[in-house]
Amino acid sequence: MELTVKYQYTYFLYPYIVDVNKYQKYIMKLLKKEKCKLKIFEKERDLDIYNYFNKTLRENLFPTFELRNESLKEFNELSDERKSKIISEYPCAIFEYDISDLAKKDEDEIDIRKKDTSIEFNVSKIEIICFNTGVCFISIKTNVEDSENFSDLLNFNYKFRELNSEFNDLKQYENINIKTNSLKDLSDIKDIIEEIAGEEKNKVNLNKQKFYTFAYACIQNENWNDRSPFEDLENEFLKYANVFPSNYLTDLNKKSYEQNVSVISKLKYVRTGITNTSCNLLASTVDMYNYTKLPYEYENQIFYTYILSLYQKIFLSQINSEFKNYDQIIRIRRQFISFAKELWVKDITTDDTGSLYYRVLKNVFELDDLFEEIRKKYEIIYKDLKIEKNNRDNTIIVMLLILSLILNTFSIIAYLFLI
Repeated sequence: MELTVKYQYTYFLYPYIVDVNKYQKYIMKLLKKEKCKLKIFEKERDLDIYNYFNKTLRENLFPTFELRNESLKEFNELSDERKSKIISEYPCAIFEYDISDLAKKDEDEIDIRKKDTSIEFNVSKIEIICFNTGVCFISIKTNVEDSENFSDLLNFNYKFRELNSEFNDLKQYENINIKTNSLKDLSDIKDIIEEIAGEEKNKVNLNKQKFYTFAYACIQNENWNDRSPFEDLENEFLKYANVFPSNYLTDLNKKSYEQNVSVISKLKYVRTGITNTSCNLLASTVDMYNYTKLPYEYENQIFYTYILSLYQKIFLSQINSEFKNYDQIIRIRRQFISFAKELWVKDITTDDTGSLYYRVLKNVFELDDLFEEIRKKYEIIYKDLKIEKNNRDNTIIVMLLILSLILNTFSIIAYLFLI
């Protein structure tokens, strides 16, 4: 039976790394773009986010909460250069990318032969999330249009996720075509990534240039209720969680794939599948909360929990790979300590559901193990450097003593000679 979707959205996240020494210059570049605007969080409008995160996280992830009234007015009057200096000192800054003037594709531009097999989608929001360590994300929110078929959502997520992949040209699923009502052409997505990330996007090969996905889908209650249990649609859920197309391994080996998916099932008619590259939630309309309050909470509170965890994973992986470079140890030490004080927090929220998501994400990304590995590695390297420094200092002291002895000897000889 084909599952029917009531409401859905998918965020595609593209990570890239800016040279930390050029970070302020990059922020300046964003400020000068007409389509980019610093996102100002407001307590009244974003109260759920404000109350969800603890004070330390809120101040570091959303520093613009502090820009209010007169301080905001003064900030807006500053030059771009001064703004870029202030923003580059924020642990995190978020920019909104204006998509209001993106061209619509005319109906007669669509290939008639592909019309019946195409999946239409809409881009409703693009944001740029930047951490001052140079780790950045382009976040693209999409919705499948004019289709309630869950299979179309599976195919769209799979195809779009591969859009920026080096393997995209293989075109393994030619029967899956996607078009957009907000972009002239699908290639415009690549152009936007190029425009925002520029040359920085080629400096790191994160996830083989595929997108990370953060998705929500609520299916109709006739597909999932007391008489139609979750076990009946578990195969479809596993495809959704792993971002597989609808026709992928219809006889899915549950035991095999369950090992790669951590499932959160706190609510009876809600399941979230978390993998190394995705965090996808599936719910049923059998509970009104699942299609009223839940999509908003998931899109704001859990979304930024996911961003934080993904950032921690990328930052720690980057730091770990740089430890082989001894001449960078002082910079690495400074960044690592700052990270530990500001964004490595045991409890990011007092919300039970948020705490559960954070624990599972840290476990999936193996963050605690990675953090501990770096801490031990740093202690060893720092101890070696300290020993080397002590040896150098001792050598210098010995040389000075020898020089002093030689000078004293000459002084004594000269004195005796004069007598």
